[in-house]
Amino acid sequence: MNDRERHEAGMTVRRQVLGDAHVDRAIAGTDQFTADFQDFITRYAWGEVWSRPGLDRRTRSCVTLAVLATLHHDEELAMHVRAALRNGLSPEEVAEVLLQVGVYAGVPAANRAFKVARETLRQEAG
Repeated sequence: MNDRERHEAGMTVRRQVLGDAHVDRAIAGTDQFTADFQDFITRYAWGEVWSRPGLDRRTRSCVTLAVLATLHHDEELAMHVRAALRNGLSPEEVAEVLLQVGVYAGVPAANRAFKVARETLRQEAG
């Protein structure tokens, strides 16, 4: 694929995983300063990695939740909790991922992630 095709494929996956509303907000907030970064994440994160056939989206969501929780990237974690639901994970499965984080990345990381996930799940439930 060339860069244009990779961007188009990435935008399709990005919209499927994160939802149109989120992607539309990101695009609307793009300016000259952030345009190259938005293109980069669309082409590489979404057009290359998330598009690969080696893992299904549910598994990619589990991995993403674990890494974001471990690194304390709370805003991204909330976004990917919503994406995980869209990719078919249940709230119980999200909790299982965070329990795994507690064992391998530490209780403080999991504690913080549970707070973010609980609030996000509450918002999503209505």
